Amino acid sequence: MKNISKQLKMSIAVTAILAMTAVLGLARSKNETIDAQAFGTSTQMGKNFTVRLIIYEYSTPDDRKILVESFQKGQNDGLANALEKMKAVGRITIPGTLGFDVSYIHQIKTPTGRTIRFVTNRKIAFGEAYWSTQSQSFNLTAGEIRINDQDKNKSDGVLYPATQLTINKDGDPQWDLRMNPWRLNNIIVWPAGDEK
Repeated sequence: MKNISKQLKMSIAVTAILAMTAVLGLARSKNETIDAQAFGTSTQMGKNFTVRLIIYEYSTPDDRKILVESFQKGQNDGLANALEKMKAVGRITIPGTLGFDVSYIHQIKTPTGRTIRFVTNRKIAFGEAYWSTQSQSFNLTAGEIRINDQDKNKSDGVLYPATQLTINKDGDPQWDLRMNPWRLNNIIVWPAGDEK
């Protein structure tokens, strides 16, 4: 009787875990997903890989305000610290990595569709941090995806895998890159609820 009771408890536990997994799977399908092909520029010319941006939700105006104030106080490092403290609003995955949580995603409506801008604190690998103290200041990953709803072939974007935000001589923010930007093409948008 004790064995039957243990088996029954185990069966109930397994069923509960499977049910929770199914519910989480349904919840995940509510995310918008954008797939793109990244093509190297300059020294990475001829190289390409797939990038996937999963959007759980878009950032709020309050999130933007926090980032602006953090940058004004602490420049690039202040921005990176603020991004690290923010909850993930999405995730970016690149082959060969576990991917990164994305801390800020902003959507801008355009006459032909929309532009999605994202930025997150970039994880520095131990070996990179050990051998290059300069690379530690390039601690952000950012990008922009321009979605053209009228002509899908005109959708494109750019990915900055290792960058820092600085102020140029005119007082405007600009991205300084440690690596060349990657050109994004072959954009596929999977709206929330669509199968991927």
